[in-house]
Amino acid sequence: MARRARITIHPDFQIGEISDRLFSAFLEPIGTMVNGTMYNPKHPSADEQGFRGDFLEALRKSGLPAVRLPGGNFVSAWQWKDSIGPVSQRKVHLDPAWYQYITNEVGHDEYLQWAEKAGTAPLYTVNLGTGTMQDAMDIVEYTNHEGGTYWSDLRRKYGHEKPYGVDTWYLGNEMDGPWQLGSWEKDPRGYGVLCQETSKAMKWIDPKIKTAVCGSSAPFMEHFPEWDEKVLDQCYDVVDYLSVHHYHSAPPGDIRSLLGGSVYYEDFINTEVAMCDFVQSKHRSPKKMMISFDEFGGMIRPNSELHPGWGRYNMARTHYRFDPQRKYILHDPDNMEEHVFPGGDMEHMLSMTSIQLAFLRHADRVKIGCMTGGLFALCASNHDRVWRTASHYAYMQLLKYARGISMQVHVDSETFDMPGYAIDDTSQYTGKNGVSYVDAAAAWDKKAGTLSIFVINRNETETYPLDLDLRGFTEARPLEETVSDTPGQSSESEPTAQLSADSEVKHFEIAREDLSEVTDPSDDSAFAPEEVSGVTREDGVLHTHIRPLSWNVIVVPLT
Repeated sequence: MARRARITIHPDFQIGEISDRLFSAFLEPIGTMVNGTMYNPKHPSADEQGFRGDFLEALRKSGLPAVRLPGGNFVSAWQWKDSIGPVSQRKVHLDPAWYQYITNEVGHDEYLQWAEKAGTAPLYTVNLGTGTMQDAMDIVEYTNHEGGTYWSDLRRKYGHEKPYGVDTWYLGNEMDGPWQLGSWEKDPRGYGVLCQETSKAMKWIDPKIKTAVCGSSAPFMEHFPEWDEKVLDQCYDVVDYLSVHHYHSAPPGDIRSLLGGSVYYEDFINTEVAMCDFVQSKHRSPKKMMISFDEFGGMIRPNSELHPGWGRYNMARTHYRFDPQRKYILHDPDNMEEHVFPGGDMEHMLSMTSIQLAFLRHADRVKIGCMTGGLFALCASNHDRVWRTASHYAYMQLLKYARGISMQVHVDSETFDMPGYAIDDTSQYTGKNGVSYVDAAAAWDKKAGTLSIFVINRNETETYPLDLDLRGFTEARPLEETVSDTPGQSSESEPTAQLSADSEVKHFEIAREDLSEVTDPSDDSAFAPEEVSGVTREDGVLHTHIRPLSWNVIVVPLT
């Protein structure tokens, strides 16, 4: 058996408040996600708008806090004004991002009304590729203004009397990327000035909203982080989030690099936070810029042919391609190919939760996290039905238990080294030494009176005996230090938080020996978390174990 691992958590070492939107999702009309899963008027469960009722019901039950929509690369050429009003009068356009026809049967209002029905908050991306500042002003007026203007009254005419109240707006998508229509890759200052003026105008229409400016689309960009700094320097005072994306890849069979990929996310976050704080200092601003990680994923991807003469991180040469054989596709939502994640359910779940734990460890600055494929992770679907995979169960545990305050965790365990590798000309990873086999994060929910510890065992073969050192919680302490309104007098003492000797600790586990196992839709409880028995304690230290390549949630009541 491997040597004992140890996680230490102390109540005095708090990272920051966990945002309700840290575990959100991302939606873009690629493949079946909109045409087939979200919208299919021929489906037996479809409502009067053509939305699939089975998918909506599953999302409502999940409690998904927010979803970023309607894209994505798609949005940089989308003309929202052609997607409102009677469906029969809407214009059909080409989508050059994904080589498809956009019929606009699902338009601006449908996206927002679908979010209302799903019980989730829309995080809206405006077109700053081919779109203009005036388009952005008009869409806020149409969406959020009460009435009495052309655009707000048009919304009411089209059937939505009350404003939608969208509170978060993204100023374009991946605007540093050469693959993006209307890219500002060559002119970060110009994009920053555009965001300065656009965000200012949008907030003058609705002062309650927050806006997010695009940072780098990946840490591989040749201009990272210089491009981000030049952008933010122009608009720091009028935007609220820096929007960043990253997709981590590992070669087939390399589970350590897949699950160790979260360290690259932490490098990315740390660099962006440092850059934001540098710009804050330049602007003499009291405001801390927050991070929206609104597209992310981890996946197995085969290595591609490398072209050393192209330059190590040259995205442009990779994306300036024009294929005369490629045809535009008209998607039929009733006859779509099924979306399937590569690999087994455990592999996908562990790769995504490892990234989410990295966000949780940076909850003081990362306030929005929109998983690409998050809707499928919560509610897997095909043409006929919706079901729950391993990812669903882990995601639901994060939504339930990762609340309150993110806590620092000190992990002492065996380590491994990840040699550097290259997936393709752009996705090249430097090696990492001393990566812990035990990956962990924690949340202290003071209202619920629980401390939840989330643990991944990255080791393929070893079960670790695990000690949770919570001795700092063995002495009663006030939940919050409060001050009386009367000088010199203390307020009444607050309730205390303490690990009691008889509190019932719960340890839930998802583990499989076969990582290639896939959920049978007819029996979607197969990956439901199982409770681990035999958790013991001694002088404020809990003792349990974590199996190879397992996901673990340990819930500790505090009285």
